Amino acid sequence: QVQLVESGGGLVQAGGSLRLSCAASGRTFSSYAMGWFRQAPGKEREFVAAISWSGGSTYYADSVKGRFTISRGNAKNTVFLQMNSLKPEDTAVYYCAGRIIGALGSSPGQYGYWGQGTQVTVSS
Repeated sequence: QVQLVESGGGLVQAGGSLRLSCAASGRTFSSYAMGWFRQAPGKEREFVAAISWSGGSTYYADSVKGRFTISRGNAKNTVFLQMNSLKPEDTAVYYCAGRIIGALGSSPGQYGYWGQGTQVTVSS
């Protein structure tokens, strides 16, 4: 059974940092592209960042470019999202997602595996 488990969310003041982690189990995700999405109350789920199976390619939403960094662990079954200079508008539930195809994707429909999400709240 495939499982993605996010951790690292919490409450932080504007300008602060958080590091989210996503651990994959039940399948070897080393050949999968991975992504982070977020969903704020009353809004649609939106793309945040993606990383290729090798970790050699990354892609970011314009709203987080220069502030967030996506990376993979050495075993490739762990994905991280380092979030710096956080803003109140970054407040959302953040989801980790896995895509069978190793190339980058920015649409939720391109990902077949999802975690339960972790709450990130940025206070002003």
